[in-house]
Amino acid sequence: MKIALMDSGIGLLPAAAAVRRLRPDADLVLSWDPDGMPWGPRTPEDITQRALDVAGAAAAHEPDVLIVACNTASVHSLPVLRARFEPRLPIIGTVPAIKPAAAGGGPVAIWATPATTGSPYQRDLIERFADGVTVTEVPCPGLADAVHHADEAAVEAAIAAAAARTPDDVTTVVMGCTNYELVAERIRTAVQRPGQPPLILHGSAGAVAAQALRRIGADPVPEADVDSALTVLLSGREAELPETALSYEEGRLLQVVTPAR
Repeated sequence: MKIALMDSGIGLLPAAAAVRRLRPDADLVLSWDPDGMPWGPRTPEDITQRALDVAGAAAAHEPDVLIVACNTASVHSLPVLRARFEPRLPIIGTVPAIKPAAAGGGPVAIWATPATTGSPYQRDLIERFADGVTVTEVPCPGLADAVHHADEAAVEAAIAAAAARTPDDVTTVVMGCTNYELVAERIRTAVQRPGQPPLILHGSAGAVAAQALRRIGADPVPEADVDSALTVLLSGREAELPETALSYEEGRLLQVVTPAR
């Protein structure tokens, strides 16, 4: 079994780690775009072209399924990606976890890149799944880029700025960019208000990993023996996991369990 994941940057690590935990025996192909990231500030047309290129690099390794582990690419590019690669290669998009977040009653904040915030796609999800729930869309300029480069000072500054735009009564935060899941606890600390119930965070890594397995008719086998390869593609070039990826627990897990070869 071979499962590919794509993103503009290292935001694919949480979903890759989730896949690795569910199927330690699956080969992984990680394809991202250091030459073109961040995708958030780009036009929808440019995002789609970059996404096609990164997906094409992954598809060349003949995976069984491709996870688009990027909210921005999913918002703007899923129809084009599916038209290009399906049915030969199933495409799994990443949808902000608005439905389960709204089920808790809110108020809810959705942290996302400027390209995703206010997009028709996200607004449609809010209208369909959060009717009657107070939802605040919080743009987080610079946060995805800072996480990708493991720039601690920039991460802290971007989180602080987004927290300042988040209403004090928010009970739930949807991490509408996969990069943010790598700094989830820092987001929790910044948004948690004294005297309030523990903040609820919703990511998407576990859900998309499980959906990818379902799509190809595979069951989770977390106890499977590890006998798998890890292929890393940086703007189409084969490489090792960058040091920035190893700054995060998810990246270290992938390296320890399945060294790139």
